[in-house]
Amino acid sequence: MRTLSADSLNPAVHNVQYAVRGELSIKAEKLRKELKEGAQLPFSRIISSNIGNPQQLGLDQPPITFTRQLAALMEWPDLATLAPGVFPKDVEIGSIGAYSLSDGVYIVRKHVAEFIAARDGYPAEPSDIFLTAGASSGVSLLISMLLTPPNSGLLIPIPQYPLYTATLAACNGHPDWSTSIESIETALEKAQKDGVSTKALVIINPGNPTGAVLDEQTQEDLVRLCEKHSLVLIADEVYQENIHRRETHHFTSFKKIVRRLESPIALFSLHSISKGVSGECGRRGGYFECTNIPEDVRALIYKMVSVGLCPPLQGQIGVDAMVRPPKEGEESYPLWKKETDTIHASLAARTKTMTERLNATDGISCVDSPGALYLYPRIYLTESAIAAAKKAGKEPDVFYALQLLDATGICVVAGSGFGQKEGEYHYRMTCLCPGVDEYVQALVSFHQKFMQEYP
Repeated sequence: MRTLSADSLNPAVHNVQYAVRGELSIKAEKLRKELKEGAQLPFSRIISSNIGNPQQLGLDQPPITFTRQLAALMEWPDLATLAPGVFPKDVEIGSIGAYSLSDGVYIVRKHVAEFIAARDGYPAEPSDIFLTAGASSGVSLLISMLLTPPNSGLLIPIPQYPLYTATLAACNGHPDWSTSIESIETALEKAQKDGVSTKALVIINPGNPTGAVLDEQTQEDLVRLCEKHSLVLIADEVYQENIHRRETHHFTSFKKIVRRLESPIALFSLHSISKGVSGECGRRGGYFECTNIPEDVRALIYKMVSVGLCPPLQGQIGVDAMVRPPKEGEESYPLWKKETDTIHASLAARTKTMTERLNATDGISCVDSPGALYLYPRIYLTESAIAAAKKAGKEPDVFYALQLLDATGICVVAGSGFGQKEGEYHYRMTCLCPGVDEYVQALVSFHQKFMQEYP
């Protein structure tokens, strides 16, 4: 009898790399366990700055009360009578124990469509909405359907979120790297020469890991590029509510751009309850909208999502709370407004403080991120540090990040996991950590000691 082994699995599995939960994250959990067991380490706690997980222990962003009240009454409707007067009258009662339709509860999809129409000023239809277990499952589904191995690929501007390259690897796809309209054209030409059929362009807006917010002219140029090369556009817009400098930056959806230009391109737009002010990562809720997608393709999407029966109902309830929050004049509105304003202000203040402190440090430069939940500082490493990393068999920024973790307990993601220019080194960290002064001082002090050790 042959036993199951790693070598007997699908070879594509071995090619999957997901830096956000890779070597650094695994080591951080090992150190966390050692601390609980009483080990004496140079720090008293692990700070998980590697992932945008707002409600994680240690980051402690409070949940939105309205969302939790709605979820509670959906889980146990009897609470309304068992605790009279506790729940506002605008929190609805229902039940979530049964399967829904495979594309999600109709009334939730209808509310999503209304949210999109109000945001963009163009109609949206419930039939174009697929509710998902977070945006990630939507990404995986769409990529698996678009790719036709072994010679097809996606265009992913760098730096990018590792979910896309991990899914590509699992589907035997090819990533083409680019950072501008001109280099996208160059990448497309190279892919064609290499025999790769580029199926789609992925855009994350606001960006992850950089937090960049695209201006509308750039968005129009990207739509026209998709028209020119017959590319499907996948718009990852999960950070659309995370705009820190609203006086100078604003989010515009690609759906709005496509409709305004009357463009025929196929567009999939994704959103999630994990980011924004919701921060409900563990609830696993999201959606994607289909724009200019033919009926026969939509039918095949429905067939594929039917294999999983339906997305989690609690995630669907989270989506409903996100797209249909309390309105002014309703009982829940004042508390909802206070909570969401506090989260926006806190993220903006932390981002500003961290950027200023890092930019004041020799050997670090950091763009003041106008959006998303992260900063992506560039670290200028010496030749001796790069040589030491190579001797240790590590990428230089991974080598740096591992030593940062060992010295401070702060877990970040090395920039090499996102893709970066040759000879440049970065790390990504969240702007979610409380105690920002202490947190950023630990980053600065470590960097100074590291540079002294590797002059």
